[in-house]
Amino acid sequence: MIVRIMGEGQVRLADSHLAELNKLDDELLAEVEKGDGPGFRRTLNALLTRVRELGEPLPDDSLEPSELILPAEEATLEEVRELLSDDGLIPG
Repeated sequence: MIVRIMGEGQVRLADSHLAELNKLDDELLAEVEKGDGPGFRRTLNALLTRVRELGEPLPDDSLEPSELILPAEEATLEEVRELLSDDGLIPG
């Protein structure tokens, strides 16, 4: 799976990591719904860190279709709220 982090680039991520990332995504969704700014910031950073750790960066000149698009680390709670679906940022 190809994941884009807005403003950073793309990484290739094995589907086997989705369960772990979905747990963080569920936490993020709950924090956004509650308006928990500090929790939101902590969980968004944790989610992006795990994607970077688990994923293999694609070359800068590579432009693959992204299956997931995640917000930039500095995204605000309101910006992420606009990106969320009922399933969060990561479907499933």
